[in-house]
Amino acid sequence: MVIFNVFKNAALKLKLFSELVMFSHTLFSLPFAIISMVWAAGGWPSGHVMLWGLIALIGARNGANAFNRLVDRTFDGQNPRTAHRHLPQRLLAEKEVILFIIINYVLFIAASGMLNLLCLLLSPVAIVLISSYSYTKRFTFLSHLYLGFVIASAPIGAWFAVTGTIAFTPFVIGTVVMLWIAGFDIIYGTQDIDFDRRHGLWSIPSFFGLENALRISKGLHFIMIMLLLLLYLWRDLGWIYLVGIGLATMLLMTEHKIIKPSNRRLMHVASYNLNQVISMVILFSALADYFYLG
Repeated sequence: MVIFNVFKNAALKLKLFSELVMFSHTLFSLPFAIISMVWAAGGWPSGHVMLWGLIALIGARNGANAFNRLVDRTFDGQNPRTAHRHLPQRLLAEKEVILFIIINYVLFIAASGMLNLLCLLLSPVAIVLISSYSYTKRFTFLSHLYLGFVIASAPIGAWFAVTGTIAFTPFVIGTVVMLWIAGFDIIYGTQDIDFDRRHGLWSIPSFFGLENALRISKGLHFIMIMLLLLLYLWRDLGWIYLVGIGLATMLLMTEHKIIKPSNRRLMHVASYNLNQVISMVILFSALADYFYLG
């Protein structure tokens, strides 16, 4: 009975931490990291690189997301939309979250060291960058772009993991991710315009207003699609990739069409669900194009 309770409590903690860091949102960065790895390796990378690259990605994003929840716990508790989160509700203790952050960042550094020297040397820099996002909303409306920049480190780091060198392609993929993430984070941020203004928090919706924010979001997503087409030309890709980009474009158009800040369910679909589908469409089309037509 004691052993059963231990396992039951461990499973509950695991579930709570998974919810805390929104583990399902790995689908935003992982597909682009896989594309970057495959293109860098000229096929599937070795099992060693895949394993430690995945561990590094998980460690970095889990640590960064938990750090963000820790830093924003006071604001989350004051915002009716986020008051249900784990720290405001004390479902997890602050000490537990701090330990979780440390473990994940150590895991990230260790995994980086297992990849190559460049990844190891850049890992502390990456930790500073991904952690500093949590403070940007306190002083600049460019926080959405900084969030995208942080998540863009996944495909760039994936390329470094395979080759140990710097190249043009991963930075284009990273810019695609940055613009995409920033665009739908702006959409998500439209729900908090009044709260952000009252509490002195910076965001594009609170600074520029709802309509202008949505125009900026559309502009970022338009440039994202243009860069995906640049990759089509730059890497001499085929028709399957092009079809995937067409489908992703239609999903983005749907996302912008259904936006309604007063409807939380629709906003979740627009900001998260559709974008998880978009990343998978781009992943499958890129891989199918590479291995079937390449």
